[in-house]
Amino acid sequence: MIGATGVIGTSVVPYLADAGHHVLGLARTPEKARLLEDLGATPVRTSLQDHDGLAAMFGGADAVCNFATHVPVGLSALRRSAWRVNDRLRTDGVRRVVAAARDAGVRRVVQESVSFLYADQGDEWVREDSPVEITRATEPASVGESHVQDYACGSRTGVVLRFGTIIGDDPLTRFQLRSLEHGHPIGLGSPEGWAHVVHTDDLGPAAAAALTAPSGTYNVGAEPVRRFELVAGFAARAGRESVDFMGPLMRRLGGSRLEPLARSLRVSSDKLATTTGWAPVRAKFDSTWFEALDRTGSLR
Repeated sequence: MIGATGVIGTSVVPYLADAGHHVLGLARTPEKARLLEDLGATPVRTSLQDHDGLAAMFGGADAVCNFATHVPVGLSALRRSAWRVNDRLRTDGVRRVVAAARDAGVRRVVQESVSFLYADQGDEWVREDSPVEITRATEPASVGESHVQDYACGSRTGVVLRFGTIIGDDPLTRFQLRSLEHGHPIGLGSPEGWAHVVHTDDLGPAAAAALTAPSGTYNVGAEPVRRFELVAGFAARAGRESVDFMGPLMRRLGGSRLEPLARSLRVSSDKLATTTGWAPVRAKFDSTWFEALDRTGSLR
């Protein structure tokens, strides 16, 4: 697994290990290696730049899962330069993973992607064949998807998982709650628009489902939620009464990076469910989505 120590990987690794899978994870440092061992995986010291090392790591594997991301959190996300690493991971990084998987003879690649690739659809349901809108912000994810689609053929399987916005014990959730505690707005887009979200508890089951799914693109998330309801849920957890949305100045500062996050996306994840039997544990957004933070006390 690539990205095994990231937000997605740290949820997926223990789930797959508990299910009996032998998980190998890329570890660039001794600290990351120890974390993987604690999660139940076997660490492999290599890097995305080491083709031979990746190919050796992938040798004999039934599948390669690439969940590597580097999404900036906080005000730094408003700077275009802050996204360069994440953009490279989704373009050159995916290309390198797919090339190594092909040379190692791996028959399945599972790739993380994002649902905000879709164009704003208002109140219409968004399914995997719905139109996408490619901008400077969404192009890297689209390029990554194309590498996996090109990899798929009669003898190889390429699965793309378009995740909703992740909520749970993760850096973005903690940042948004801290922002609300200080009275800063977190809402984007129209309050009546739809948001596509996924809880960290559902990342592992989705990855497991992808190990049996046919080649294709699959949406992954809970039932869509109105944006004002989503922000109200965060505000209640943060002990705030106001349900505020970002004004035009903040949206202008965010520019092309914030625009996709403001799209109204009433996304259906029925395809993955009907194809594999997957069903989200956290099927509908509510106050229980913050239980992981309550258990770990990791709001700071």
